Amino acid sequence: MTEQKRFGSARGRGREISTRLVQSGVRFDTATGALSVPIYQSATFAHPGLGVSTGYDYTRSGNPTRQALEEALAGLEGGYAAYSFASGLAALTAVFLLFKSGDHLLLGEDLYGGTYRLLDRIFSRFGLTADYVDTTDLAAVEASLRDNTKALVLESPSNPMLKISDLANIAQLCRGRGVLSVVDNTLLTPYLQRPLQLGCDLVVHSATKYLGGHNDLLAGVVVAGNEQLAKEVAFVQNACGPVLSPHDCWLLLRGLKTLAVRLDRQQENATMLANWLREHPLAEAVYYPGLGAMLSFRLRDAALVGQVLGKVKIISYAESLGGVESLVTYPLLQTHADVPEDTRRRLGIDDRLLRLSAGIEHISDLRDDLEQALSQQ
Repeated sequence: MTEQKRFGSARGRGREISTRLVQSGVRFDTATGALSVPIYQSATFAHPGLGVSTGYDYTRSGNPTRQALEEALAGLEGGYAAYSFASGLAALTAVFLLFKSGDHLLLGEDLYGGTYRLLDRIFSRFGLTADYVDTTDLAAVEASLRDNTKALVLESPSNPMLKISDLANIAQLCRGRGVLSVVDNTLLTPYLQRPLQLGCDLVVHSATKYLGGHNDLLAGVVVAGNEQLAKEVAFVQNACGPVLSPHDCWLLLRGLKTLAVRLDRQQENATMLANWLREHPLAEAVYYPGLGAMLSFRLRDAALVGQVLGKVKIISYAESLGGVESLVTYPLLQTHADVPEDTRRRLGIDDRLLRLSAGIEHISDLRDDLEQALSQQ
C-alpha cells in the first residue's frame, strides 16, 4: 500500500538531554500543531482506498500515539528504534523470545527477582538455560561465557545492592565473543546513563518506574541499537501482541517531560538520606553508589524491620520504585522472594535489608519520618 505522510518526528529537539526530554513528542502532530500528542484510542484504522494506507491499520501493529512515544524513547537512548510493552516483564519476555531452545543466557546475579522467576519457571520449559554471575567482575564474566551463550543481561546499578558494572568493557567483551549485551537501565534512565552509547546492544526499562514517574501506569521498553535487532524486536512485539495501550503511551510520554527535574530532586534526596543513614546508630550498612535515587540499607536488628515498615507515615511501604512518592520495600519477602535462598544470603539480601526509593518530598520531612520510624520510644 502507498502510505500518506501524516506526522513529524517525535524525537526531542535540543543538545541537552533535559531539553530533549521536555520536547518529547512536540511537533509530532503536524496537522493540528497540538503540543500534547493526541491519544489515538482506536483499535483499527480505515484505508483511504485500495492500495492506499494512512500508515496504520491495526493498533497492535502500529498506533500514532505509540509511534510518538517510541520515537522519543529511541532518541533519548541514542538507539535505532524503541518498542513499548505492557510492563517491564513483558519487555524482558520480548527480549528472551529472541532466543531459542539450547541457547544459554548469562545474567547478573544481583537483579530483580521477577527476571529470575521468568527464566526459571517459564523459559526453562522451552530449553533456554541461564547462569548468574557477578558482573562487576569482568574476569568472572569472561570465564562464565559458553560457546552457546547468546546474551549477557544485567542491571547496573544492580537491584537491590546497587553495584556498578563497567558497561563499556562488558560490551567490548561480549562483542568479541558474538554475545549480545542487554542492559536493564531502569534505575538510571537515559538521563543519567545511555548503555547503547557505551557499545551495548539492547536496553530494557521497566517504564513503570522513573520514566513514568507517578506510580500510575505499567509499561516496559526495549531499545535496539541497530537495524537488525530492531526488526527482530518489532516482529516479536507484533506477533505476540503485548503492546502498550494508546492511553498509557500518552501517560508515559507526559512522564518523560519531567524526568530530569524529578530525578534531580530524587537523586539529591537519596544522597542526603544515604549520608544521614550512614551516621545513624541503628543502621549497620548503607548501599548507595552516589548515582540515582534508590538506596538500600541494613538495620542492626531484624526486629526493627517490622517497626519501620509499620511506622512510616510519609514514606509508603509498597513495592515498586521511581515515582514522585518515596517508597520503602522489604526485598527478602517482596521483590526478591523468588531468588534462591543461598543466592540471597550470599548477596546480602537478608532479614535486615530494606530498599528505599527516594521521592521528591522535602528532605527534612523524609528524614523526620525515618527518624520517628526508627525510634524505639
